[in-house]
Amino acid sequence: MASHVVLVRHGQTEWTITGQHTGRSDIPLTDLGRQQALALKGMLDGYDFAEVFVSPFSRARETAERAGLAGMGSVEVDEDLAEWDYGVYESRRTRDIRQEIPMWSVWTHEIIDGESIAQLGARCDRMIARTEKVDGQVALFGHGHALRVLGARWMGLPPTAGANLVLETASISILGWERQNRAIIHWNDCCHLRAEEHPY
Repeated sequence: MASHVVLVRHGQTEWTITGQHTGRSDIPLTDLGRQQALALKGMLDGYDFAEVFVSPFSRARETAERAGLAGMGSVEVDEDLAEWDYGVYESRRTRDIRQEIPMWSVWTHEIIDGESIAQLGARCDRMIARTEKVDGQVALFGHGHALRVLGARWMGLPPTAGANLVLETASISILGWERQNRAIIHWNDCCHLRAEEHPY
């Protein structure tokens, strides 16, 4: 069983600046995003990961590489770490969608032609089960919404509880245990290189 599961959200992209939903679009890191990924390397010093799992998208893979973990022998790309499939809402901003659908949110509304929150929660459950088979520390490099749902599911909460777990780019969060209970040890510890970004 993993002693700690460290969640790492990728660095900045152009769409995190503009607040566009970035699910299956493979948007690369910005120059700042690449610098942020390098800064994460220092924040991860001291960890000895038995396994590193990475989303298939380049923004997460490059973050792992620049953070110094992609050279380890136990790095595995895992489709279950991919970001939420936003369907027809891909590339759109919440504030624009709300001009058509008042109070729209990924947390409360159907994702047309995409992935339901229950389906995303099931993927996160599979990822958690995978970490339970690892003896030692595990790192998961992924995306904002998917990692928020994973944090909620770690605590046994419904996937919608991810709405209450803010997660910024180039951040580290730690999941672990308090006696027999799963717990959040640390959440949303951001690297020192910040820039204005707009939330979804």
